[in-house]
Amino acid sequence: MKLTLRVWRQKNADAEGAMSTYEVDGISSDMSFLEMLDTLNEELILEGEDPVAFDHDCREGICGACSLVINGDAHGPERTTTCQLHMRSFADGDTIDIEPWRASAFPVIKDLVVDRSALDRIIQAGGYITAPTGAAPEAHAAPVPKPDADFAFEHAECIGCGACVAACPNGAAMLFTSAKVNHLNVLPQGAPERETRVLDMVAQMDEEGFGGCTLTGECATACPKGIPLVSITGMNREWLRAVRKGKR
Repeated sequence: MKLTLRVWRQKNADAEGAMSTYEVDGISSDMSFLEMLDTLNEELILEGEDPVAFDHDCREGICGACSLVINGDAHGPERTTTCQLHMRSFADGDTIDIEPWRASAFPVIKDLVVDRSALDRIIQAGGYITAPTGAAPEAHAAPVPKPDADFAFEHAECIGCGACVAACPNGAAMLFTSAKVNHLNVLPQGAPERETRVLDMVAQMDEEGFGGCTLTGECATACPKGIPLVSITGMNREWLRAVRKGKR
């Protein structure tokens, strides 16, 4: 496959960025999208140019490091992570636009790399339990109803990639925050911090400068792990419950 790539290039956080055009040839349809970018970077290095900086780590759709807007879609045309997107999703001769996550809370560091530490600070505000759990407990030591266990597992699948923020027209982080709140609040181990968790994490989310949620649903559509939109309404219920109990 021969492709035309229009890639966002930006030397640093303070520099002006712009789209740069590159041609790549000999791309296999079996390559992952990141392997295609590796091929581009090898060619740039051989030509004495600065390679394109982009985030990646496990390349198995688990870590949440990869973060590209491809032809206007977070992670590209398939509902998966960028690292699990393969070039068979494109056609020979295609022009592909590649940009970083776009959100005021995600400043660009270089090229396609953005600072997503705002998500880490939301986790630090309450995405944990204080109960000393020690070693793995006996499976039946704390019985959990099957619907609650399924609910918790569904929300625990969030990998924190930030695609929900990039896809949202408001740049909101409600789906991410709700996944982190809900998967702990429904379990007995998370009960001691149930009220303070949701209040503190929502307050930190607002402090980070994310946009307001208007339930357009783009976040759930883009989420590679399928976190449902109703997760947000679940967090809203938790927040109202905490306020009514007078925790703030």
